[in-house]
Amino acid sequence: MILETALVLALSAAAPAAEPDCLSCHEDPAADVAKSVHGPLEAEACAACHGDPHAATPTAKPSFESCASCHADALGDLQKSVHAPGGSDRPHCGSCHGPPHRILASKDPASSVAKQNLAGTCASCHANPDFLARHRIAFARPVEAYRLSVHGRAVSRGVSSAPSCSDCHGAHAVRAARDQESKINHWHIPETCGSCHREIRDTYATSVHGEAVRRGVSGAPVCTDCHGEHSILAPSEPQSLVSPARVSSVTCGRCHGDERLAQKYNLPRDKVPAFADSYHGLALRAGTLSVANCASCHGVHNILPSTDPRSTVHPANLARTCGTCHPGAGTRFAIGPIHIRPAASSEHPVVRFIRVAYLILIPLTLGLMVLHNALDFLAKLIRGARGHGAGPKVVRMNLPFRIAHGLVVLSFPVLVLTGFALKYPESWWAAPLLAWEGTFAFRGLVHRVAGVVLIASLVYHGAHLLWSRKDRVILRHLLPRRADLADVWCVLRYNLGRSAERPRFGKFSYAEKAEYWAFLWGSAVMAVSGLLLWFNTFTLRNFPTWVSDAATAVHYYEAILATLAIVVWHFYMVIFDPEVYPMDVAWLTGRASEEHLRRTRSPEYVDRLRSTEPPSKPGPSE
Repeated sequence: MILETALVLALSAAAPAAEPDCLSCHEDPAADVAKSVHGPLEAEACAACHGDPHAATPTAKPSFESCASCHADALGDLQKSVHAPGGSDRPHCGSCHGPPHRILASKDPASSVAKQNLAGTCASCHANPDFLARHRIAFARPVEAYRLSVHGRAVSRGVSSAPSCSDCHGAHAVRAARDQESKINHWHIPETCGSCHREIRDTYATSVHGEAVRRGVSGAPVCTDCHGEHSILAPSEPQSLVSPARVSSVTCGRCHGDERLAQKYNLPRDKVPAFADSYHGLALRAGTLSVANCASCHGVHNILPSTDPRSTVHPANLARTCGTCHPGAGTRFAIGPIHIRPAASSEHPVVRFIRVAYLILIPLTLGLMVLHNALDFLAKLIRGARGHGAGPKVVRMNLPFRIAHGLVVLSFPVLVLTGFALKYPESWWAAPLLAWEGTFAFRGLVHRVAGVVLIASLVYHGAHLLWSRKDRVILRHLLPRRADLADVWCVLRYNLGRSAERPRFGKFSYAEKAEYWAFLWGSAVMAVSGLLLWFNTFTLRNFPTWVSDAATAVHYYEAILATLAIVVWHFYMVIFDPEVYPMDVAWLTGRASEEHLRRTRSPEYVDRLRSTEPPSKPGPSE
């Protein structure tokens, strides 16, 4: 018996101590550990994390050092990262991987570090306003932005190749962007994004921007400068930084419209504002997405200097680039200077003459109109001018004339609003006209329809005068005469109080003659220039390039002159003249006050009206 006992003791001393059966007492953790990534280790895992159960003071909770006994590389990376241990807000292993007994493999869909769950795990800190404020983290709502991005939505749909937080920032070696070894450092961004977008990375590397980054130009844009960081959206989405509506103004314009960058890198300063004022730029500002933007001509990732033969804007390639939208560019018609501001360009002499002529003509004409009407208005107020008069009416404007005038009344205001909405798309009054521009060119359609109506009014008026010999006599009365100059002088003397005799006119006064011929001339100019711009491919194919530029200048400046002339000149004669206020309604009824005509016209003319058309009976209000 004594020998058997000694043998057992000897064998026990020679053999290693048996692993304690922790799970026999700790049943709840046992079930969790069995399902976790540490499950295959069984009871050995307990001692590895909790320490020697026979020690005087066993480890109650795992620590960084406990995990490091197996995961030394991960802890080494963590020590160098922004999440390095230390401080109450620093994350520990369980902050990301979950409770120690329930740690799952990253490929397990239920794991807190699985691709589809990682954003939520990071959000526990990075979507916490108090945490962000406490650590002065400048990024606003990065997790929310990521979830709404093209990457976040792809991950939520289960696309395994879509990136999550750790794909860009790293897993344990998460470093600040200023760190030279960070994956999101400015200089490493192309490689980080290129790990998924390889072909784009290679194309970008040979572009003017990629070459600048390779040479260490700090202001050169990388992927995040154009696409954003967390809120990356597809180009087809309206809010995307590279959508057709925003790429020119928000993205490209941010650098190429910056005066400091232009000065620092010797970049041309007129390109962005010149593009914004061009037809393409104006249409984009108005919301038309089918028009060319920066990327349409310069490319996307393959942007190269215009001197590079591979560039889409190299002189040898412009015909193909412009021909994408304008068939025949460079072959059937010439390609002129591209988004050059007139003040800084050698524009064609005809275009320059038109611009200078209108810049002189508009203020001169409007100044004389304002002066003439102001003197007339004050003189009539001082003399106590009366209105129309409540007596009988005589025919002043027959039906065919009223129809032609009515077509102008309908079309002209529409043309003004829809035309200037293109030139000033950010104006509040332009917003309703441009609301559908992203999907339907409503403004352009309405403008062209109104233009057709105005042209129809001119055609109808001409046909009416050709057809009616009786009405055609109006042209003879509208012809300017030497006596009109004398009438101007008489009106001026009368309004200044230098003459007591009121001037009288024939069928038409000099003011009405001037307006009639100015309207016909202006309408013809607007119609011709508008048609040249409407059918721009025909214009470019059959005329020199300067013709299109001249049509653009004429159309804009003549529109300004015509609009102001109607407001200052015509509205005064029809509405604001004290002798017709609140309105001369002859354009509606065709009849004018006989009393008013006797005060302002020759007696012979009024008697002739009375003899050819019986006066209307006064209405109840007369």
